[in-house]
Amino acid sequence: MRRLSLCLFALMALPATAHASEDEQLWTTTSATVKLSDHWRLQQEIVARFSNDRDGLYEVESNTLVGYKLNERMTVWAGYTHDPQYDGGDFTVMEHRVREQVTFDNILKLGPVSVSARMRMEQRWREGIDGTAWRLRPYVKLTMPFKEGGKTALILSHESFIDLNKTNFQRVQGEERMRNMIAITTPLAKNMNAEIGYLHQHGFRPDADDSNDNVASLSLSFSF
Repeated sequence: MRRLSLCLFALMALPATAHASEDEQLWTTTSATVKLSDHWRLQQEIVARFSNDRDGLYEVESNTLVGYKLNERMTVWAGYTHDPQYDGGDFTVMEHRVREQVTFDNILKLGPVSVSARMRMEQRWREGIDGTAWRLRPYVKLTMPFKEGGKTALILSHESFIDLNKTNFQRVQGEERMRNMIAITTPLAKNMNAEIGYLHQHGFRPDADDSNDNVASLSLSFSF
């Protein structure tokens, strides 16, 4: 518990900024993972994001990934993201992404806490705008069951967005944002899991005030 408390303190500590814009948001996620064989997996995820400052819906992210399980802990994935963006529910721009990632499941145990990680690379394009934006997204997650052997658990996670180049729509080279999350996950049925939590997203903007998004996150995941 002492280790978990220290991790929680470090995870939820926010960068000190003199000025920062604030926004309240709601993110909803539905995902399904299908086991095609002993090694192959197919995953489909839909994320809808709503913002107070942007007057409602501002993004619908559709992620399709094919994974190959190398062993019990490591899976490599590749796929495509279809990402229309909106302002007040009105369409503004279409973004396309190619995504590659490696996931590491339960790679470390810290007492009752298990550690998982992911390294994701993305190439991004926007219709009508020149340039290919490259981005790296390292992610780490800590999971602690509320009781030994139980499936209801506390989750802490951190993800950084590291922009590897600049384009007309990717304007920060280096760490552009971070996401810190605290959530509870629990099974609702044999192949269905729910997660509810709070996510803080901090954006680094060198030519303007940094941004702080306070996000209520709701997720349903299915496995077959």
